[in-house]
Parts: sequence; structure tokens; C-alpha cells
Amino acid sequence: MADLIRHHRHHEPPAGEIPVPHGPVTGDEHEHYPAPNPAAVGSENERAIFSYLTHPDDIYTEDGTYWADLPWKKRVAFINKTQNEEAKAELKAIGQMIKEDPLSPISWYFRNAVLPGAGLGLEGYVLFSIGNLEPLFRSTWPQCWGKNATECSSNWVASVTYLEVIGIMVGQMVVGVIGDWIGRRWGLIQDAAIMFVGLLMITASWGLNLQGWVICYAWSLFFYGFGVGGEYPITATSSMENAVSAGKLSTRDDRLHRGRKVTTAFLMQGWGQLVNQALLIILLLILHHGDGNPPYSVVTTQWLWRLSFAIPAVGTLWLVYYRAYKMPHASRQLAAAKKKSNVTGYDVDSLKATCTYFGGRLIATAGTWFCNDVFFYGNKLFQAQFIAVLSGGESSVMTGWIWNLYNVIVSLAGYYLASIMIDNKFYGRKMMQQVGFLMCFIMFVVPAFNYEYYTSKQGIKAFQAMYFLSSFFNQFGPNSVTFLVAGEVFPTPIRASAHGFSACIGKAGALLASVLYNYIDTQTKFYVVPWFGLAGMLLTWLFLPDTTGLDLKEQERRWTYIRTGRECEYHGIAIHPKHLSLWERMRGVGKHYNPELDHKQKLDDIREDWVGKERARANKEAGGDPTGMDDLDDDEYTDEVHRYFRGTAGAEGLMKPSETGTRMTPASVSPSSGSPSSEAMNEKSG
Repeated sequence: MADLIRHHRHHEPPAGEIPVPHGPVTGDEHEHYPAPNPAAVGSENERAIFSYLTHPDDIYTEDGTYWADLPWKKRVAFINKTQNEEAKAELKAIGQMIKEDPLSPISWYFRNAVLPGAGLGLEGYVLFSIGNLEPLFRSTWPQCWGKNATECSSNWVASVTYLEVIGIMVGQMVVGVIGDWIGRRWGLIQDAAIMFVGLLMITASWGLNLQGWVICYAWSLFFYGFGVGGEYPITATSSMENAVSAGKLSTRDDRLHRGRKVTTAFLMQGWGQLVNQALLIILLLILHHGDGNPPYSVVTTQWLWRLSFAIPAVGTLWLVYYRAYKMPHASRQLAAAKKKSNVTGYDVDSLKATCTYFGGRLIATAGTWFCNDVFFYGNKLFQAQFIAVLSGGESSVMTGWIWNLYNVIVSLAGYYLASIMIDNKFYGRKMMQQVGFLMCFIMFVVPAFNYEYYTSKQGIKAFQAMYFLSSFFNQFGPNSVTFLVAGEVFPTPIRASAHGFSACIGKAGALLASVLYNYIDTQTKFYVVPWFGLAGMLLTWLFLPDTTGLDLKEQERRWTYIRTGRECEYHGIAIHPKHLSLWERMRGVGKHYNPELDHKQKLDDIREDWVGKERARANKEAGGDPTGMDDLDDDEYTDEVHRYFRGTAGAEGLMKPSETGTRMTPASVSPSSGSPSSEAMNEKSG
């Protein structure tokens, strides 16, 4: 087998990259391909040679049937067989790791989840510290945070929460455009630098009086929020494209565990919340003489919150260094896509095409994110008020923080269960998001209409259970899914902008909650919030496609057809009804799905790609421009594929020019060497 595969260069996954959705590149992304039977001839030999590319055995049966085309019983059997084999292989690998080094699974998890999710961990730590610190500020400075404030404007005190959210929204839109215009690398460095400076500004916030300090604190949070907002689209797109650059072949691991790779890094947001809350408790015990009860001195409060913001600044400074010096190729895939489309700036045509063909998906990703953030950020920014109900109005800040610690732990359980179930083809993204929204709706609408009972001694335990369950299903549902699908359902040239737009509209939900919650009481919040859960469930059902089990390289292939005006000529699994939303199916998007025609197209597309790579390789060896071709050594084609193409390149009729677009012809490649002829070097590729 070894001589049939062009091996990838192995390297450790780069720390600090968020694996969205493919995960860090290790160099092990090649498959162990079955060797074709040399005795086979004709179409049988061709099928044996190309089956690992056209019909991978984890999504196709032996007879070439896609898993979603199988009858229900056979589908269940196929999926269970595939998942059981994968689970056994993973358990065997873990056992081998433990046998060689008992601590190796821990180091593996740290390298593949903790470090890639470090940025989100820092974001979760800082972002949700606002809600954690509010009860301490209220106890220390009642003249500002109290109901009858005398030294501070109530509007400025309220701005502490909503200016941060506005900063996030601006960052998501601006950096999303920058990422598609100037490049991913610039956006990555810019975000980390802004977050670092923002933390220094927050830590050093001061004023001649309390009002001045509140204003300085609020605008520092706005500045920091700009960097946080940019993190969403830029880290998602850059990490996805770094993985894609390893070759056009999606690996078995990617197809089966893409969602898990995202959520195991994304759940670091939950760990950031946990670390923040635990650190605040420890600092309060240290600075308040081992006692968590009021009254709290101004000196204690000042030291506590400044230290709590100064500590993550160290980690953020490392992030600036890493992105500036260790991620030189973050924009490579975008540059290659622009070069192929002859675009030098912002790809306006792709933006228009995305709105035309993927408008329903924009509604799904943006609308469901909006509904989710009313729940998620609203609860986090104002969790002190909810926990005050749970704790019976206890005046001790420590009591509220301990209750919140329990809530964060419950949320973390939801994150982890989401990472386990998000790739399950029987449950997956869409079902998980719908169930999550539905459960959040139920957990809020029930106490809303019987609030007095559930906040009384008789019903408080049921109220606690529902509040914690809402936190669990928010993570085991829309909060994990929205971040993932906004990176999965859009094409490369416009991915950062679409992701940023979706996240920005989502944060509008957080802004709505941050403004509205300042002016309504706790019971009214329970009247208002549930309906966003119901709306999110309906938007998911109508507009969101289910990408569970979908080979995302097929989606990029479909985009190539759309970009060249040949949408109706694409017949692959990216338009399978299973992977389309109800809205798209109603519009007839999937009517051109045809497995037989798609198989023929795949062979033509593979040949075209092979010809392009051979030209680029020859150009590179001749000293030409190697831009965008750094991954030529990461070749997904076996030696059998190369020999097949070189042996048939001169055969007439194997690859005819498309009637609707320009294609490269195999005749331009020498059968003996696979190198392009001089005439071919001057041809315009399709």
C-alpha cells in the first residue's frame, strides 16, 4: 500500500487555531485507500481506482448508494455499522495511547481542544464577567448601581452592558468584511491586539468620580467588544480554510467528527465562564479576609475586579504573538480562491450570488442566532437577578456566585453532550437546535404564567430545575449549533462576511436583552423571553439545511458550478433533499439531484483538478509563480490515479469541453511525464 499513496507531511496541529469546522491540520489527513485490482479492466478498474474519491465507504454503501438514499431500515443499519466501527477504532487508539503513555490522552486533549479554543475561552472569561461583577458593584456602590442612584446616571450604568454588545456587533461586521477583503491573517492579528489593549484599558479604568469611572469602564468594554466580535468570523473562516488547504479530499475523520471538533474547542467558552467565576470566588476570599459576606470595602472591590481582568491579558498577549509569528499562511486559501476567480479586492459578485442562492440560509443563521442570544446573553448579563430569585434574595455576593458556579457546570455538561451528539446522523445539527429551542421555550413559559408559585418555598425547587435545564439545553442546542452552521453553509469567498453578518444579527438579540432587561422586572422577562425560543425553532425548521454527514468539499464543488453560471448542471449530494432546508426544497433546489450523472461529473472534475495541479507543479519546478501552491506536496491522489490520468490523457473524448464553460483539456498534459506542454501553459483555465 505504501507505494500507492503520496504521503502528507506530518506536523503537530498549530496551537491557537479554532478547528471550524475541519479541525487543525496534522498532516495525517490522507485516507488509507484500497488498492485497485490490476486485473480489472474498463469501467470496473476505473471505479476501483476512483472509489475512494467518489464513493468513500463511510457515506456510501458497497454498491455506491449514498447513505441518505437508503431505505429507513438499511439506513439505520449502515449508520450504526459505520459509527460502531469508528467508536471501536477510537477506543482502540485511546487504549494504545494510554499503554504507551498514561498521560498522553490529556496532552492530546490540551493540544487539540484547549489550545485551539483558547481565544473563545478568553472571550467567555471576560464577556460574562460583567454579569458576575454586577452584584458586587451594586453592594459596594449602591449610589450608582442601586435603585435610587444619586451619583451616577442610570443610562450610563445600563450602558456598561449594552455598549459591550454594540462593540461586538460592530466588530463582527467590520472584521467579517476585512477578512474577505484584506485577508484572514490581518484580521486575526488585529483582533488579538485589540482584545489585549482593551483588557489593559478595562484594568486601568479610572475617573475623577464614580460617574467618570463608569463612563471609562463602559467605553473600554466597547473597545474590547470590537475585538471579541471580530473573533467570531475571522477565526472560524481562517481555521476552516487552513484545513481545506490540505487538499480537496475530506477525510473520514472530518466527515464523521467535524461537529465534534468545533464544539470541543467552542466549549472552552464555558470553561472561560467557569474559570472566571471560580477565580472571583477565590479572589474575594483572599481579599476579604476569608469571608464572602458583606459589607465589601471599596479597596477590596477595586483590587478584585482589576486583577480579574489583568490575568487574562497575559493569555491574550500570547495570542497576539502566536498569530503574528506562527500563522503566516492564514490567508492562503482565500488568496487562491480570488486568484482563480480573477478577483483582487472584495468579491462583490460572490456576495450577490450568496444573497441570491443562499438567502434562506442567511435568514436561518442570522435569525436563529438572534433568537438564541436573547436567551443566552440576556441570561448571562443579568444572571444575578435570576439567581437572586433562586437564592431567596440572599444579600451575600458569594451565595449568588456559588449558585452561578452550579449553573455554569450544568451548562458545561450541555456543551460536552453537544460535542458527542452533533455528528450523529439520527440527531445532528438541525434536530439538536430545534429540540434546544423547544426546551428553552418550555422552561421559561411554564414559570412565566405561574410565577408566584414557582418563586415560593413550595415551588422554588422546580424553578431551580427549570432554570438549570434551560442552561443545559441552550448549550446542548442552539448556542453550539449556531456557531458551527454559520461556518458550514456558506462558500469560501464570502464566508467571513456571511458569518460576521449572522453573528452581528445574533448580537442584536443580546443588545435587545441588555436594553430591555434594564427596564422590566424579572417576571416580565419570563413573559417576553420564551417566544424567542419558539421563533428560533420555527426558523430552524423552515430555513436551516442539515449539514450533518455532508461532505463539505461537495458544497465547495457546488459553489464552483454556481459561480460559473452552471447551477443546473450540478447533480451531487450538496443538493440532496436531506441536506436542503424545507424552504430550499419548496423552491426546487434539489430537483437536479442525480447520482449517476454526478458520478460522471466527478470524474471530469477530478481530471480537471489533476490537470491544473500538474500545470502548477511544472510551473513551480520551472521557477514560476508558486503563489497558492504551497500544498502541492499534500496530494490526495494515489499513484494509481496519477498513472491512470497520464495513461489516458491523450485519449480522445475522455474529457470534452463543457458546452457552458471553458475547461482544461487533458491533451495539454504529456502522457509520459504528466507535465504541461508549452502550449498548455498559455491556455486560460476554466
